[in-house]
Amino acid sequence: MKKSKLSILTNGIIRENPVLVLVLGTCPTLAISTQAINGIGMGLSVLVVLTCSNIIISALKRIIPDTVRIPCYIVVIATFVTIVQLFLKAYVPALDKALGVYIPLIVVNCIILGRAEAFASKNSVIDSALDGIGMGIGYTLTATVMACIRELLGSGTIFGATVTAGTITPFTIMVMAPGGFFVFGCLIALVNKLTKGRVRAKRQNKCMGCPGAAFCSKVEEGGCEE
Repeated sequence: MKKSKLSILTNGIIRENPVLVLVLGTCPTLAISTQAINGIGMGLSVLVVLTCSNIIISALKRIIPDTVRIPCYIVVIATFVTIVQLFLKAYVPALDKALGVYIPLIVVNCIILGRAEAFASKNSVIDSALDGIGMGIGYTLTATVMACIRELLGSGTIFGATVTAGTITPFTIMVMAPGGFFVFGCLIALVNKLTKGRVRAKRQNKCMGCPGAAFCSKVEEGGCEE
């Protein structure tokens, strides 16, 4: 059944959130979410790359040969990643330095390649743009919320502004790897709680044991025949 435009746009925010539901792109999310500004900066970068690459890949889907589609997708994605990185270096050098290697690594981020393969290569330009925006917003919100929680508890600040001075002692562990995994797990639990487990139950089908599930369009169609 064909999805409505609104459904495509909002799909990535909660129901198929790329980080909390699809569990994609967790490495850069955990690595950069120590400060709120890093979370929103990385999120917006992913949003721009995801939306632009979805549009181009959808527009060229009938031209790109199936045998070389993955290399072609990577070239398209790398082009927009380079543009974003040069923009950050020129106008927000401090953020570019803070995000470091994780900006160029967007090229191999499984969220971007996964949406290119599973959605953009099979749908119209408008639908692909909406999917990119929705998934990008979902990623940005997740990265920013995680970063705000970790910065508040780990440093006592939010966006660099002191918040908990004289009230609580910051937990340094929250800006370290264990703190990232703890907040990540809590947010996944919260999503399942808010949706009463419906999101998780829908994902627990025969496709979830397949290593290619994240990139397969048939997951959304109920799975393969075999």
